[in-house]
Amino acid sequence: MALAIAVAVALITLVSVYVFWAHIWWLPVSISTHGAAVDHQFKLTLLICGVIFVLAQLGLAYVVLKYRDRRDKRPVVYSHGNNRLEVTWTLAAAIVFTGLNLMGYRVWANMHFTGAAPGALQVEVQGQQFAYYFRYPGADAQFGPIHLDKVDDATGNFFGLDREHDATAKDDIVAATLGVPVNREIELILRAKDVGHSFYVRELRLQQDMLPGLAVPVHFTVTDEALKHNGGRYEIVCTQLCGLGHYKMRAFLQVMTQEDFDKWLQAQASGQ
Repeated sequence: MALAIAVAVALITLVSVYVFWAHIWWLPVSISTHGAAVDHQFKLTLLICGVIFVLAQLGLAYVVLKYRDRRDKRPVVYSHGNNRLEVTWTLAAAIVFTGLNLMGYRVWANMHFTGAAPGALQVEVQGQQFAYYFRYPGADAQFGPIHLDKVDDATGNFFGLDREHDATAKDDIVAATLGVPVNREIELILRAKDVGHSFYVRELRLQQDMLPGLAVPVHFTVTDEALKHNGGRYEIVCTQLCGLGHYKMRAFLQVMTQEDFDKWLQAQASGQ
């Protein structure tokens, strides 16, 4: 039995390594300028943790085999642990994971803490049960104020705009699709209307929680690579359990050339 368990552990370990080594399930294409850095950090973390996983599992198989019951009536020997060994591998784990965190911090911080460059296209994103809505500033490059008493899903006023009295709200554009041009920095201002939601586009390598009462800014730039796949269309999904309809909460990111984006935005504006 011990031999069977040891062989099973070793086989499971080798199959697991092969699945990742052969990229049977792997990352989709990256379409953002920061995607390469995120992928590098992911692969480095996977490599280090993978080596530890393989050594631990093969060590487990060895111990199972070595200390199996040989039916020779040898007395049982109990181990009471080794404090020096415990301290050693605890410190080693702390050093490895702290180092990985510090190495990945710069990539993460550049998207969340540095702020978008001047001239970035701002888009407000509102998550609510169970949909996303996107607001663009009009020609005045300003968002109109939000009036909570005017929020009305039935009339499509998802952002509570008072177009009759607020000059800056007259030309705001609200869409159900997030349209963006390539090679231009995009700044998203994420808001949640009711409960916690999340904004996740795997090809952007971007995931950010959205919480009621908070305006969370993130920024990214889409590369030309996005136009080569899926017609430039990518799924946006909520990764926070937000209610019974969570499974169907999604929208789409549509990547376009600057010229096509200008036409698309104009078409959206004419339908307001």
